[in-house]
Amino acid sequence: MRYGNVMSRRAEPGRKAELLEQILDYLVDKPLSRLTFRTVAAALGVSTFTLVYQFGNRAGLVAAIVKQVTSRQEEIEKRLIVGAGSLHNYYENLETSWNWTLDPRNRQLQRLEFEAAMLGVLDPEVGAFSKALYETWLRVGTESLVAFGLDTKEAATQARIAVDTFYGLQYDLLVNGREEETTNSFRTFVKEHRERVEGLVGDLV
Repeated sequence: MRYGNVMSRRAEPGRKAELLEQILDYLVDKPLSRLTFRTVAAALGVSTFTLVYQFGNRAGLVAAIVKQVTSRQEEIEKRLIVGAGSLHNYYENLETSWNWTLDPRNRQLQRLEFEAAMLGVLDPEVGAFSKALYETWLRVGTESLVAFGLDTKEAATQARIAVDTFYGLQYDLLVNGREEETTNSFRTFVKEHRERVEGLVGDLV
């Protein structure tokens, strides 16, 4: 009876979001795969029941964490949509996102995103937020290049090349930690990819 009464109480506004931010701070140097209610509760100084009340079960907690990590999807999409049709903005947004990755904390969030993406392949309960983020980059990138002048098939190909290269360089940065080398490779890629796209657009004119 007591359990039912507690569960029926009204949730504190913003409490779940507050907990998620604290959990992300806790996970900055820890693997997502070892996450348990007990370890998180101990680290945050809350009861395991608080976590159960807010997230339901471990799968719900992991899904919420992954969604929080990839929540920048909405901001990225808004920024890219505003710049749709502008090749300059397209590559500028890639640069902005790369600079986001260079921040040490954000780099660890990226690590969690990669880990969550792998978990999501094997466990649908984790959610498909990482896949959704990847698909957003492809979709908006393709739409931007189409607006600039490429046909849909070529735009989709070039957008995929850009997205896959971007993710590959992020992986390189996470694994090897060589910021200068990966940043130089990123900027070389942007220069060469932009020249290729401009050439394709010129052929269509």
